[in-house]
Amino acid sequence: MALEWDDAPADAAAPTVRTTRRPAWTLTSGERIGSADRVMFTERLTLLLETGVPLHDALRALHEQAGKPRLKAIVGEVADDIVGGQRFSEALARHPDLFPPTYINLIGASEEGGFLAEVLEQLVEMDEKQERLRSTIVSALSYPGFLIVFSVLVVVFILVAVFPKFSVMFTAIYDELPVTTKVFIFASELLTKHGAVFGIGTLALAAGALLALRRPDVREGLDRLKLRLPLVKDIFIKIYLTRLMRVMGISLDRGVTILATLGACRDVIPNAEFQRFIGELEVQVTEGRGIAAGFRDSPLIPVSVKQMIETGEQTGNLGRVMGRVADFYERDLTRQLNSLAKMAEPVMLLVMGVLVGTIVTSIILPIFKMSRAVH
Repeated sequence: MALEWDDAPADAAAPTVRTTRRPAWTLTSGERIGSADRVMFTERLTLLLETGVPLHDALRALHEQAGKPRLKAIVGEVADDIVGGQRFSEALARHPDLFPPTYINLIGASEEGGFLAEVLEQLVEMDEKQERLRSTIVSALSYPGFLIVFSVLVVVFILVAVFPKFSVMFTAIYDELPVTTKVFIFASELLTKHGAVFGIGTLALAAGALLALRRPDVREGLDRLKLRLPLVKDIFIKIYLTRLMRVMGISLDRGVTILATLGACRDVIPNAEFQRFIGELEVQVTEGRGIAAGFRDSPLIPVSVKQMIETGEQTGNLGRVMGRVADFYERDLTRQLNSLAKMAEPVMLLVMGVLVGTIVTSIILPIFKMSRAVH
C-alpha cells in the first residue's frame, strides 16, 4: 500500500520529557515539525495497522515516505528501537519534541490492553479538536487585531504626511484653532521631528516586554491576571477546562492511571494557576480523597463541572463524563468567541470612523475659518 506524506507546515511543539539520547531533530537543525506532522504520522500508522501490517513494517513504510528529513530520522529511530526490543511507547518517549506525555501514556496503555489502532484514532481526533479550538481563537482575534493596527497606521500616516502641510497654513490663526487641531499639530510635530526617538523607544519597549515575559514571576502574574479579569477570566477558564477534560477523558477511558494522567496534563495547560490546581489534584488522589474532592475545593472550577465530576467518580464513568464536559465547553467557547468577534467588528469600525473623522474635521474647520477671513 502506497501512501503520500504531505509536507504541510506545522507549529513547533515544546519539549516536555527529558532524555539523555541525542534527539533526531539535531540532524537537521532549523526544520520545524509539530502537531500537524504528528497527526499525519498517526493517521497513516492507524491505516496501516488496521489493514494488518505489523507495527515495525508500518513504521518502515512511513520512514520511506516521510518528506521532512527531521521527521524521517525520528520515524527511523523509533523503528530501530522497536527492533532492539523496546516497547512502542518507550521508543516514542525518546522524541518528546514530537510526542507529548499524553500521547506516550495512551500508547503505553493501549500496548497493555491490545487496542493500539483504536487509541491512535482517538489521538488523531484529540489533536484535530485542539487544533480546531486554536483556529477558532485565532480567527476571533485576528480581525479586531487587524483593525487596531490599521487604525494606528492611518493615524500615524495622517500626522506625518498630511498635517505638516496644513500646520504652516494654520500659523496665522493658531489662537482660533479648535483644541483637537492644536493637539494634532503638536503630535504631528513630535512625530516628524522626533520620529526616530519614538521608533527606537517603541522597539525598546517591545524588547523590554519580551524580556520581562521570560521572567517566571512576570508570567505567573499574567497567569493570575487571566483568571481574575471579568470577561477574560471566563474565556480562559473555558479554554483550560476544555484541554484538561479532553486529555483526562480520553486517558481515563483507555485505562491510564489518574496520577499519570494528571502528570501529563501539567504540560497541556500553559497557566501556572491551573498547573498548581493540577498539583493539588495529585495530592488529593495520593491521599486517597479522590479527584472529585480536588475539583470541589477549587474556586477556578464552575459549580456544574464540580457536580458532574463528582457524579462521574461515583458511577465509575469519570472518563466519559470528562469527555462530555470537554465537548460542551468547546461548543460553548466557540459560540462565545464568535459572538465577541461579531460585536468587536462594528465597535472597532465605529472607533476607527470617529478617530479619522475627528482628524479630518480638525483640518477642514480651520480651512473654512481661513476662507471666511479672506472673503
